[in-house]
Amino acid sequence: MWLTTKIVMENIIKSKRFVVRKSLIGKNATIEVSFKNGKTATYNHDKVFSIMKDKLENMACWEKYKSYTASNNLPLSVRNEDIS
Repeated sequence: MWLTTKIVMENIIKSKRFVVRKSLIGKNATIEVSFKNGKTATYNHDKVFSIMKDKLENMACWEKYKSYTASNNLPLSVRNEDIS
């Protein structure tokens, strides 16, 4: 009987703000965010991007900076979604 161990290396990023970046798309990154008001959240970057894609692609910040950030809370579009 052979035992096989699967090692899963997670790409975990710690941040002080919610962030979606073009450079993280497809990397299956997990982001742990600690907002300045004390709230915390953990989310899968690719799941959040999938939910927000249409909105992001119409934002000036996405074109100019290739990212979107929020410093106080999760965006409304993902608050009640399964993003972990």
